Amino acid sequence: MEQQAQDEVIVLSDLGNVLFAFDSAELTGEARRLLADVSTRLTGASLVAVKVVGHTDSVGSDAYNQGLSERRARSVADFLIAQGVPAGKLSTEGRGESQPVADNGSDAGRAQNRRVELYVSR
Repeated sequence: MEQQAQDEVIVLSDLGNVLFAFDSAELTGEARRLLADVSTRLTGASLVAVKVVGHTDSVGSDAYNQGLSERRARSVADFLIAQGVPAGKLSTEGRGESQPVADNGSDAGRAQNRRVELYVSR
């Protein structure tokens, strides 16, 4: 019997959890705790790949936010590698402010848009 791949998306946003300081790609202590929990689910033999995608809110220029989202995705990937997730199974991508999930006109909306998504393939 062939086992079907199970895909999962894990979204970590700044809403309720501050992942990064303002204008920074450095993970906060809270983000490290969250990612340490997530990493335990990603170290099993069934893991095929994890794509780490960074997003920003609309504060700042498009080009700046693109770079910031890439640096944030890389920070998350580096932390996961340090936690034992195989580097060869991780890829990173930044999407800047191009894919908001909420209105950038409010603090709460911007917080939701400052996020990192982990696309997990098993």
